[in-house]
Amino acid sequence: MYREAGVDIDAGNELVRRIKQHTERTRRPEVLSGIGGFGAGFLLKAGQYEEPVLVSGTDGVGTKLKLAFETGRHDTIGIDAVAMCVNDILAMGAEPLFFLDYFATGKLMPDVAEQVVAGIATGCEQAGAALIGGETAEMPGMYGEGEYDLAGFTVGVVERARVVDGRRIRPGDVLIGLASSGLHSNGYSLARMLVREANVSLQSTPQPLTVPLADALLEPTRIYVSAIKKLAQRVDILGMAHITGGGLLENVPRTIPEPFGCVIDVSAFPVPSVIEYLMSLREIDVQTRYRTWNMGIGFVVIVTNAELDDALETLAACGETAYVIGSVEAGFSGVRLEGLME
Repeated sequence: MYREAGVDIDAGNELVRRIKQHTERTRRPEVLSGIGGFGAGFLLKAGQYEEPVLVSGTDGVGTKLKLAFETGRHDTIGIDAVAMCVNDILAMGAEPLFFLDYFATGKLMPDVAEQVVAGIATGCEQAGAALIGGETAEMPGMYGEGEYDLAGFTVGVVERARVVDGRRIRPGDVLIGLASSGLHSNGYSLARMLVREANVSLQSTPQPLTVPLADALLEPTRIYVSAIKKLAQRVDILGMAHITGGGLLENVPRTIPEPFGCVIDVSAFPVPSVIEYLMSLREIDVQTRYRTWNMGIGFVVIVTNAELDDALETLAACGETAYVIGSVEAGFSGVRLEGLME
């Protein structure tokens, strides 16, 4: 009877059976329970931290999901869900401990859902977080055929004395930008509109792209956890920003205390080819570009000038492409862009 109403309990049970292999590869010693219970336990051992601060974050993937539906490719979208959450709490200096997902669809398709969860597990592996649970909701009539929604939630920990909150940032401190892998998971409503208006095939490879447009647009969000953990062991990180919705113009000021601002030299780093291509489809003003897309910088770290060389060396050793993109200045708040092409 319930299956006639559109809900297939057996499909849900089959999905739980399938995803256990994926959650197991993310397991940490602190995990006390497996997938399938009413809750999930994670042990913070006494004495492991002096004053542990738990930092939580939740986010979704936005309309990038539409591209997954259109292309039938669901294996990387889970990485995006993890990245959007763990990079956020990383900006406070927190190490991600565990992750939970919420997957909702009109009709559960175990093959598709398993691909999504496998991507989530890959993202958790990259972040060092355990995938300890989640929710799969089958809701007939709520979503179009073949569509779903995906959101995530993570909890991390940082010693209270090592919380990165930007309070110690002063004029003269330096901004290091870590390269993005493309659009990440923001600005897709604009990107999709531009592609739709241009009537471009997602399977084409227009200049300056070297891969099909679908590949460039579905490139998963880069996860910076490993590199930042190592960087924090080498230098004193004063501030960090995850460049998501709002771009450089709105996210960097979130870590810089008033009354200071920063200058960002946009000529110091390259724009990803996928963004170059999107900008070629229609004239887009500077404010829209730098508030909608990351423009090539996925994460920003602020250090003193004295520790700049050590920071760059460490990030390079971690496989990150890093650029000196600007500095903190007095006399204004917000971001002033320099190096713009006329």
